[in-house]
Amino acid sequence: MIYKSYIIEHTIENVKNNILLFYGENLGLKNDLKNKIKNNNKKALIRNLNQEEILIDVNKFFNDLFNSSLFEDTKIFFINQANDKILDLIKEIEEKENTQKIFLFSGLLDKKSKLRNYFEKSNKLGIVPCYGDNEISLRKIIISKLKGYKGLSSQNLNMIIENCGLDRSKLNNELNKIDTFFENKVIDTNKLEALLNIKVNDSFDLLKDQALLGDKTKTNKLISDTILENDKNIFYLNVLNQRLMKLLEVNKIAKDQNLDDAINEIKPPIFWKDKAIFDLQARKWSENKLKKILDQTYEIELKIKSNSQITHNLLIKKLLVDTCCLANAS
Repeated sequence: MIYKSYIIEHTIENVKNNILLFYGENLGLKNDLKNKIKNNNKKALIRNLNQEEILIDVNKFFNDLFNSSLFEDTKIFFINQANDKILDLIKEIEEKENTQKIFLFSGLLDKKSKLRNYFEKSNKLGIVPCYGDNEISLRKIIISKLKGYKGLSSQNLNMIIENCGLDRSKLNNELNKIDTFFENKVIDTNKLEALLNIKVNDSFDLLKDQALLGDKTKTNKLISDTILENDKNIFYLNVLNQRLMKLLEVNKIAKDQNLDDAINEIKPPIFWKDKAIFDLQARKWSENKLKKILDQTYEIELKIKSNSQITHNLLIKKLLVDTCCLANAS
């Protein structure tokens, strides 16, 4: 049985399936769901396990799963890094009378995945795709978590969203910082900018913008001068992807009206500081070129997530060079 993640977020306590699989690239969403499960079952014993340690000693896992005394609290099992290797074990659990809740967490599972296919076709099991967030979903999270705060303007909302690069985990960290710092629940724009350390990410933003403008001289210089931190590669991709999706959106709207009106119509609106450069970029990029570079961005993301041996910074830099070249292509 397939569930929508946005529905599960609000109704997970009502799900009847004893075994549920969460898969996809949205680590922040999966962590949020874990926390909701914990909060809804505060008296339960939480077993937080990795797939490999279970498969090493299946009997030990089964003893813990099926042998409970009357005096023990309910158990909840989190199985992390799940993939096709655990499918036989899941089938065996189904054959037994399991009353405990089991939640599996996986990364990307393609359509050929045996585990994914088995869960999707089952009426007894539940599966939840956890795809990446967009600006609208993150905006809802911010508004919900900062309910009651003054100064949560469109400018400040955009600042928070852009600083997170569509990364929910990073967003949650930033919201915790905001909640701690602004004890009076009044958000000041200058203090927010300092708190979020906006200037630290300015160098990549500048590099991204020059690449999208097709300025080869500035792009090459910035690629040489900019230090890309290895643990932020997905963040960099998300920042670039976010801008590409905005350009694609305005490109489609501009088919029926002039570009200036199309830019003003975008929801959520373009961050005010970026409007001028966004206008120049929009005049450079056609729908076909945007789709081409978006495909390349997605391929690089898969390479980064699936192969830890790759020098990820080189992939990001090559992507930016290719972006710069494509911006000038006819």
